[in-house]
Amino acid sequence: MSAWDWVTQLLYVAAATCFVLGLHLMNSPATARRGNQVSTTGMVVAVATTFALVIHAGTVTATGWIVMIAGALIGAGAGLYAARTVEMTAMPQLVSLFNAVGGGAAALVAVNDYVKLAGGVGESTTIFTILDVLIGAVTFSGSIIAAGKLQGLINSAPLTFPGSRIANTVAAVVAVGGGIYMIATPSVPTLVIIILAALVFGVTMVLPIGGADMPVVISLLNAFTGTAVAMAGFVINNWALIIAGALVGASGSILTKLMADAMNRSLTNIMIGGFGTGDTVAAVEGPGGDVRSIQADDAAIQLAYAQKIIIVPGYGLAAAQAQHQVAELAALLEERGVEVSYAIHPVAGRMPGHMNVLLAEANVPYPQLKEMDEINPEFPRADVALVIGANDVTNPAARRPGTAISGMPILDVDQAKSIIVIKRSMGHGYAGIDNELYVNPKTSMFFADAKSALTELTAAVKTLVA
Repeated sequence: MSAWDWVTQLLYVAAATCFVLGLHLMNSPATARRGNQVSTTGMVVAVATTFALVIHAGTVTATGWIVMIAGALIGAGAGLYAARTVEMTAMPQLVSLFNAVGGGAAALVAVNDYVKLAGGVGESTTIFTILDVLIGAVTFSGSIIAAGKLQGLINSAPLTFPGSRIANTVAAVVAVGGGIYMIATPSVPTLVIIILAALVFGVTMVLPIGGADMPVVISLLNAFTGTAVAMAGFVINNWALIIAGALVGASGSILTKLMADAMNRSLTNIMIGGFGTGDTVAAVEGPGGDVRSIQADDAAIQLAYAQKIIIVPGYGLAAAQAQHQVAELAALLEERGVEVSYAIHPVAGRMPGHMNVLLAEANVPYPQLKEMDEINPEFPRADVALVIGANDVTNPAARRPGTAISGMPILDVDQAKSIIVIKRSMGHGYAGIDNELYVNPKTSMFFADAKSALTELTAAVKTLVA
C-alpha cells in the first residue's frame, strides 16, 4: 500500500471515529451540541478525502467536475436554508425528506456502479446492489409520503383503496422475486423493474399508516437510510460509508424499538396500519363528566401559591412556538420559591427529543427536563400539573382495555392535586379518542392558544404577586 493510500485510509478512520464519538455525545442533552459538531467535522473530513481521491484518480471529466461542484453547492445551500428557516414543528418533515434524499442517493450510487460494471459483476456486488436498491427505493418513496402526511399535504389518517393490500403484496413479491432472479441472471432491465416495484411498495406501505404512528415510521425509515448507505459502501468498496451507514441503521433501529415500546405498539401492528384514524376510531365508553373551564386570574392563583408544579409540554406548545413563554412563566414562579419541573413523554411532539430541543432553545435548565419513568412518581406530590397541548400521552384511557391507546405508557397527570390544561379546543389527539383527563373533577380547562395563554398567565401572576 502506497503512502497516499495510507493517508487516505487514516483520514477515513478519523472520520469514522468522529461519527462514533459524535453519536455517543448525543446521548446527553448537555453534550448533544458538541456531538453534532464532532460528527460534522467527521463528515467534512470524509467528503474532503473523497474529493482528494477523485482528483488523484483523474478519472472525472471537466463536465463531471462542473456537475459535482454545482450539486454540492446546491445541496449545501438548500441544507443551510432549511436549517435556518424551518420551524421546530416542521423538523420531523425535514428529517423525513432527508431520509428520502439519503435513501435515494445511496440507491443511485449502487445503480451507477452496477451499470458501469455490467458484464463483469461479481455475485457479492450484485447482492449488495439489490439490497441497496430495494431499501433505498422504499425509503425514498415512503419518506416522501410520510413528509406529506406530517405537512398536511396528504391526509394523516390511514389511506387505503380497493385492492391496496393486494397491490402492496404484489409490489413486494415483484421486488424480492426480481432480486432473486437478478442474482442468477444479472441484467440492468431487471434492476429497473426492482426499483419501480420498491418505489410502489414504499408508497403502499406508508399510506395506510396513521398520523399517530408517523414518528415511529420516520425513525424506521431513518434506519433504512443508514442500511442503504452501508450497502452502497459495500458496492463501491468504501468502508467509511459502511461504518457511517451501519451507525445510522443501528441507532435508528434502536430508536424505533424504543418509540414503539413507548406507545405500547408492536412494529408489525404499525406497519399493518390503521392507527390514528381521527374521528373514525370507535372509542370505548369511559367515565363521563362535565368540563370545567378556568380563566387566567384563577389559574394564576393556583400557580403562584403552589409549592410544586409539573409542566407537561405537548405538540400544542410546539405548534404555538410557546417555549419562550413557558420558560418565562417557570422562571417567574421559581423566583417565588416554587419547584418547577417538566414531564417529557418519549413521543411528545412528533419525534424523540422534540420537546427537549424546543425547551433547550428557550434556555430551560436540563435538570428540570425529566423523562416519564423519573417524573411519574412525582405527580402525587405536585400541587398543579400544567398541561400545555399534550393529549394522548396524558389520557387515562390508556389504562383501560378496549381503547385505541390501551396499554400505552402515559404521564400520570391525573395523580396531581390540581390539573390545568391549556388547549385551543376539545379536539382529539392523533389517536382520535376523547381524553378522559378533561372531565376529571380536578381538571380545569384554559381554552386558548398556548402562546397567548402563557402570556396571560405570566401577566396575571405578576399582577397577583405585586
